[in-house]
Amino acid sequence: MKPTWRTVLLWALPTIVVGFFIWQSSFMPMTSSTANNNARNTASTRMTYGRFLEYLDAKRVKSVDLYDGGRTAIVEAIDPELDNRMQRLRVDLPGTSPDFIARLRDANIELDSHPMGNDGAVLSILGNLVFPVLLLSGLFFLFRRSNNMPGGPGQAMNFGKSKARFQMDAKTGVMFDDVAGIEEAKEELQEVVTFLKLPEKFSSVGAKIPKGVLLVGPPGTGKTLLAKAIAGEAGVPFFSISGSEFVEMFVGVGASRVRDLFKKAKENAPCIIFIDEIDAVGRQRGAGIGGGNDEREQTLNQLLTEMDGFEGNSGIIIVAATNRADVLDAALLRPGRFDRQVQVDVPDIKGRLEVLQVHARNKKISDEVSLDTIARRTPGFSGADLANLLNEAAILTARRRKDAITMDEVDSAVDRVVAGMEGTPLTDSKSKRLIAYHEIGHAIVGTLVKDHDPVQKVTLVPRGQAKGLTWFMPNEDSGLVSRSQLMARIAGALGGRAAEQIVFGDAEVTTGAGGDLQMVSGIARQMVVNYGMSDLGQLSLGRQQGGDVFLGRDWTTRSECSEEIQARIDAQVRSIAEHGYEVALKIVRENREVIDRLVDLLVERETIEGDELRQIVAEYTVVPEKEQVTMRM
Repeated sequence: MKPTWRTVLLWALPTIVVGFFIWQSSFMPMTSSTANNNARNTASTRMTYGRFLEYLDAKRVKSVDLYDGGRTAIVEAIDPELDNRMQRLRVDLPGTSPDFIARLRDANIELDSHPMGNDGAVLSILGNLVFPVLLLSGLFFLFRRSNNMPGGPGQAMNFGKSKARFQMDAKTGVMFDDVAGIEEAKEELQEVVTFLKLPEKFSSVGAKIPKGVLLVGPPGTGKTLLAKAIAGEAGVPFFSISGSEFVEMFVGVGASRVRDLFKKAKENAPCIIFIDEIDAVGRQRGAGIGGGNDEREQTLNQLLTEMDGFEGNSGIIIVAATNRADVLDAALLRPGRFDRQVQVDVPDIKGRLEVLQVHARNKKISDEVSLDTIARRTPGFSGADLANLLNEAAILTARRRKDAITMDEVDSAVDRVVAGMEGTPLTDSKSKRLIAYHEIGHAIVGTLVKDHDPVQKVTLVPRGQAKGLTWFMPNEDSGLVSRSQLMARIAGALGGRAAEQIVFGDAEVTTGAGGDLQMVSGIARQMVVNYGMSDLGQLSLGRQQGGDVFLGRDWTTRSECSEEIQARIDAQVRSIAEHGYEVALKIVRENREVIDRLVDLLVERETIEGDELRQIVAEYTVVPEKEQVTMRM
């Protein structure tokens, strides 16, 4: 916390006071205490009390100055040992008495008494006060600081207050026009905005305003952006909070914050409450060990009551977002609480083009850049991924000192986002040539096998952990994949290992196919156990999820297959992989000449574009159509 001027003054005040007294004492006139000290310091020779009495009886003492309450005396006496010269001597007296004073007066000795000064006592008192003052000042400073900190002791009564950000006139700066690629979700939420603006339009036909809207979808698809757009369009009070902000270490805080949030919302109805990442507080109750009396479940119970309890919350629309709808409690998802579940999916090619157009508004893009081409090259990208893609391209443009983003920067940005940062180019000719054959093996099999995605480019430029890459570009987005497409992907993935074996022999195959083999095993096993694409029948033989556990019911799994079925599954997976490898070996053997030419070209240029590769392959292949991959069992 940045110290204020009051805090600085509080710390500096004791030091200033002590320094002032010390400074003042150094300039003030000499006090009696100072004079006494100086007088005593001039008498450096000491005399015993017995010798003083002898001098007194011999009438050699001329004057006596008493100090320290009569315990010390400075005596002027004639010393016979120094030729009867006058000398100042210091005598420690056992104490003064009336008889002693009377004896000095009878001897006509000049007597003077110097009282003790009190300046030393004042400074001593001030010195003793310095430490307590500093201690109290420090404690006061810490107390004030803890009061200003969230959850400090000064805010003990504010634990149950809601931490929701509140905007009476929600100026989020986001409207529905700024959200692209998810038209279906926008249409659903547009009705919510209309409910808030023109409720009589729906109430006239007996329709009721929905109480809750749950936005479900993968990360980065625009759920939070949609909530901001709702607030910007509706123009009603807007409360926003994250699910994790309800619960803290103290029991009952979460439920109290829920009550306080809905109390404020009712005072400002009609309004919107947006809860981001609601799965942090809305997970299924009674899961795991320890019963159902933990703090999170009490918070969820209070949330369920506020959403659809005895009192109700008319005029309040709750918008929540999550990417784990499968772990939410069933009572939270029922009609009457979250009446609608809006699926916010990854955009298709049309949606990606719209998203790119939105994010390209504030960027200088060259005329040669085709957003449609970028949209086709980025299947599976979410809105956040596309925004990051154009931002990376802009950064590369600035780094290369160009005035506008060109297609080169876009290509580099796509490669960086998908595969990682560019590495150091290979210099070893043997390794470079081996990797070139591996990548050309992928490309040639993917080009000549039917139903495989077309090759976009082949490169030897390392990215991430890969020493070389072969990029494929899907023709269109589809949620369904056929058996022939899966088999084509398996054959294409094994094309690199097939090229290594044909060209260099079994002894020279490398570990570069490790990732390819993992992908092949995954696809083949899913074909057998999940998709029913084997002679085991139309059954789902995958492992079933277990019961309720802590984190979303995915802690344990159980298998419903016998050991015999498991063995048959393994045999089917192996058969699919072997068949794909045979197809890849056949294509590599029959097209060795074109493979050698492509390898020489790749080693020289390090990158071959897909169109050029297909043009070269067309010069050597006799069969105009791709080879059909059929699965043998």
